[in-house]
Amino acid sequence: MAVQKVLIVGAGIGGLGAATALAQRGVDVDIVEVKPDSHVLGVGINQPGNSLRALDTLGLLEECVSTGFSFAGNDYLDWNDNEIVSVDSGLGDERVPANTAITRPALHGILKSAAERAGASIRYATTVADLVDDGDGVDATFNDGSTTRYDLVVAFDGVKSPTRSLVFGPEVQAEFAGFGVWRLQLDRPAELRRAQVFQGISAKAGLIPLSEEHMYMFLVVPEPGNPHHDPADFGDLLKTRLEGFGGIMGQIRDAIDGPEGIVYSPLIELVLPRPWHKGRVIVLGDAAHTMAPHLTQGAGMALEDGIVLADEVLTDRPIEEALTAVSAQRYDRVKLVFDISHAILEAEMQVTAETLPYAVAGMRAELPGQTAFFESKLNAPFRTPQLRTPQPTIGN
Repeated sequence: MAVQKVLIVGAGIGGLGAATALAQRGVDVDIVEVKPDSHVLGVGINQPGNSLRALDTLGLLEECVSTGFSFAGNDYLDWNDNEIVSVDSGLGDERVPANTAITRPALHGILKSAAERAGASIRYATTVADLVDDGDGVDATFNDGSTTRYDLVVAFDGVKSPTRSLVFGPEVQAEFAGFGVWRLQLDRPAELRRAQVFQGISAKAGLIPLSEEHMYMFLVVPEPGNPHHDPADFGDLLKTRLEGFGGIMGQIRDAIDGPEGIVYSPLIELVLPRPWHKGRVIVLGDAAHTMAPHLTQGAGMALEDGIVLADEVLTDRPIEEALTAVSAQRYDRVKLVFDISHAILEAEMQVTAETLPYAVAGMRAELPGQTAFFESKLNAPFRTPQLRTPQPTIGN
């Protein structure tokens, strides 16, 4: 096996998933993470069926499903709770739910434990200061001055990836999409057992069940100029952005009495042109592609990246050929998700008071067919069949 020792930069969902996929197959994996510890910020995250199948490849499906809340589809409403259309998802199968939402800390904990069980090591408060690739390996120098040699370096270090800048140059940057997303975990009403999505005026809100006790809300709105919001003002800012919503979203707005628990993120977009590697360093996950959250595919795309990477590099092919195959196999799938997510974002944000009735009519007529189309693409296998290895047993 040509690849025996791998450095993964970033201990997020993608990095931990890739570490697990590699370590389960006998690779010596080191993970470095800039954060001082494993604490994770965030609210909830939905894992659609294709993401769950990736987790199943790592032996983690049952734990994720039992920890989260599975649901069959989305109910679409206007901002006064008038029903538009209900759409069942076709992403599930006899084993895999169509969707399972889970808190970010819980998903991170499951993946961290899996990576460590498989033998991967994690170093926190550690960054890469330099990478020297001589063709036969990569010497990675860390912020403590130490240097270790690796067969492969894999960057899952996020949308602002320092590794991407180091390898491809600082001019390669993700771009602000013009919008932001607000999130907040709340108590779940007993009747909420599917995702609910509310179309407003230049605004989209939603509720996602997380557990028998909790759900999370999200709100996507324009944020002109990419402002820096003071977290102390999050409560007032979210209430203002929810103005105009009636029904349950209006009730949530009226109950907000401070900034506690509110998370805000600007929407940043990027699809790195192929190839995603240079020499023995490859950039994956949000560092290579980050997209609007409308298909809840960010984590799933990163998890798929890591599994495909393990498939491709653990062969007898030259490393250049294997890494070229990774981005070649991943690019079209990622770009499709990016394009659809961006198109949905733009369409929703352009809705005005005058066009809302037409938007509602279009959603009612077109959403079922559009959903079936992109789900058929996501249900397609994301791995090259001849490279699939048996279900791993190491570390399970």
